[in-house]
Amino acid sequence: MPHIPIAEDLPGPRGLMIFRPETAKALNELAEILLRGPSTLTQAERELIGTFVSSENDCQYCQSIHGALAAHLLNGNEALVNQVKCDFSSAQISDKMKALLVIAGKVQQGGKNVTAEDVERARSFGATDLEIHDTVLIAANFCMMNRYVDGLAAWTPLDPDFYRQRAAMLAEHGYLGSAGRR
Repeated sequence: MPHIPIAEDLPGPRGLMIFRPETAKALNELAEILLRGPSTLTQAERELIGTFVSSENDCQYCQSIHGALAAHLLNGNEALVNQVKCDFSSAQISDKMKALLVIAGKVQQGGKNVTAEDVERARSFGATDLEIHDTVLIAANFCMMNRYVDGLAAWTPLDPDFYRQRAAMLAEHGYLGSAGRR
């Protein structure tokens, strides 16, 4: 049960954003830029970063919705998403992506945990400074959103089909359209 009065038919941050719409605009704009805006990282890769961080934070809603969206963008490859959450070092992703996930995981633990060696390793696999920057910001943003959702005990559906359906809408409408909000 949510800690504040929000509509139970609006899961995750959606109900929370309706409760405080003046903050929703900025949060959704940031998500749109980071996860769907121009980047040399694919949308699927950026959603995988968010899924991984959410999994590490044990945020069921965020890892489920963003994992479903990553799988949707990967032609339904839920197995890859699960592998990234469980052990990305053995997942069928690029070495660059693995190095970026190391950075994201360290941000999840605390920003000061990211070392110059982590950054150099990512660069050695071809990561650009913009990709490193965005990985850190995506990870930090997901930590905030995970705590937002879990800190207010937002409603979290259990049905995987719910997340698959929402993922299809997010893929089509993004984070700014009323039909596409998380």
